[in-house]
Amino acid sequence: MLTVSTVNVNGMRAAAKKGFVEWLAATTADVVACQEVRAETDLLPDEVRAPAGWHAFHAPCELKGRAGVSLYSRAEPGSVRIGFDAAEFAESGRYLEATFADVVVASLYLPSGDVGTPRQEEKERFMAAFLPYLADLRGKAEADGREVLVVGDWNIAHAEVDLKNWRTNRKNSGFLPEERAWLGRVYDEAGYVDVQRRLDPEGPGPYTWWSYRGKAFDNDAGWRIDLHVASPGLADRCRSIQVERAASYDERWSDHAPVTATYDWQAG
Repeated sequence: MLTVSTVNVNGMRAAAKKGFVEWLAATTADVVACQEVRAETDLLPDEVRAPAGWHAFHAPCELKGRAGVSLYSRAEPGSVRIGFDAAEFAESGRYLEATFADVVVASLYLPSGDVGTPRQEEKERFMAAFLPYLADLRGKAEADGREVLVVGDWNIAHAEVDLKNWRTNRKNSGFLPEERAWLGRVYDEAGYVDVQRRLDPEGPGPYTWWSYRGKAFDNDAGWRIDLHVASPGLADRCRSIQVERAASYDERWSDHAPVTATYDWQAG
């Protein structure tokens, strides 16, 4: 079995002090992907920079204090790649992939965007460049007998069942019609599968992010934006997927929750 977890840590140094280290020590996952690390590798505490029992890989953002993705694996991958085929995002700390004998696992932190600002324009450029890469990645991997799993913070809720307050967010980044259509193309054109929706097509949720503002967490007024997106062969072999929602607001170490899935697959 192959168990993979993904979580946006909302600042790794802060998360390490609030419970991430203990969570990592307790997890049974074979691969853990983290996003929004927000620290250069040499500034990370030893227990998250190079934890015992893990092969750790980090892709910080060239802009200090922003973005950053990491990947931890118990087995050593054959190769690791930072960034994809887009020079603008080569050092943006938004994509890191590890290739094993029979599966490619990637950690993605897609830009969050903000309507009417350069941040939204950046998000749109990222999406335009990333979609053909995803299609090419799947094609090459399957030609080599591998499956693909891209996990992380996709920062898009695909459908109304993927966020609690969808009516009031129709003009906000993360639920714009063009963003939702783009994610649909990831599934329909590039041929990937939303693993959560394969097992639970109806929803609502389960949500993976809740604002720190107000009573969002207590009222479960969240968004499902942390996804396992897999090639069909691997998606078909998912046996379970779970959002590891904290028991209470005070026990959270991030505004996101880990999403952990187990596949009938062995990463060699």
